[in-house]
Amino acid sequence: MKKFSSSQVNWGVIGAGSVCEKKSAPAMNKITDSSVVAVMRRNAEKAKDYAERHGVPKWYTDADALINDPEVNAVYIATPPGSHLELTRKAANAGKPVYVEKPMARNHAECLEMIKICEEAGVPLFVAYYRRTLPNFLKVKSLIEEGAIGEPRYLSVVIHHSKHTDEKDSPSNNWRIDPAVAGGGYFYDLGSHQLDYFDFLFGPLKEVNGIAANQSGTYPAEDIVLGSFSFESGVLGTGSWCFTTGETSQKDEIVIIGNKGEIRFPCFWGTSVTLKKDGKADEVFEFEMPENIQFFLIQSIVEELLGKGGKCPSTGISAARANWAMEQMTKNFNN
Repeated sequence: MKKFSSSQVNWGVIGAGSVCEKKSAPAMNKITDSSVVAVMRRNAEKAKDYAERHGVPKWYTDADALINDPEVNAVYIATPPGSHLELTRKAANAGKPVYVEKPMARNHAECLEMIKICEEAGVPLFVAYYRRTLPNFLKVKSLIEEGAIGEPRYLSVVIHHSKHTDEKDSPSNNWRIDPAVAGGGYFYDLGSHQLDYFDFLFGPLKEVNGIAANQSGTYPAEDIVLGSFSFESGVLGTGSWCFTTGETSQKDEIVIIGNKGEIRFPCFWGTSVTLKKDGKADEVFEFEMPENIQFFLIQSIVEELLGKGGKCPSTGISAARANWAMEQMTKNFNN
């Protein structure tokens, strides 16, 4: 891997849309020795507006121009997954580290190609699975490692969400449910976070099975996925992801069961962690999130690039495994 030769990370952001308003890009200007120096959107008016509102010196409507800007020495790709492979190729070929939004790509093959491209170019590849750095999710990991629930046996994950309006759930208005752009539907958008986090907790998945369907007929992607899986560490798991339930059935819960207790927590709708131990009262841990949810992950990237002792826990290699798992669960639908 080539040594990062600068003492400052100067980010160029491709796709300065909604995720960059608060979740990610603003953090780049709050972290020591890090700043956003250029942004890009195809719409000139929107690119200019973002740059002016966020105090970014330069804006572009062409990705190549941003990537080849000599002041930019790291590239954040915040576009939909369909463009991740090609933009990663261009940034890596320019010799610039890559930070890409999740899911990493539309499919596992594209993920592997991105890894290969960056390895051959000698640049690091990071992916925005920021739950690996948030305090509530780190608490769950520490509880497991401390033996709070004994030996982990099994986990279950449930995400049930009511159907959105037909207008929003149109591929022309919402890339997240257009498989040609996103690789799948809301399962790829949300389930990828959960599967990556389980990889963080228990290591790589070993065997994955599932069944997917489209029950509502509203859009072309799957809207329900049921899965079962096992980890190389021996832990087993099941999951259900349904995005067409009634409002009373909405649910977001992960349960990790050990031989001496269990841990319950949400992935998206809340930040508390509940520890249930045999013979003891429940313990509930509450957490505050950073103003910019990707702050800690981006901080780890900056510290790794600058040799300040940090190490980003979310790489192309780890993120690709989430794509592989999603493909295994939806292959009956996509084939």
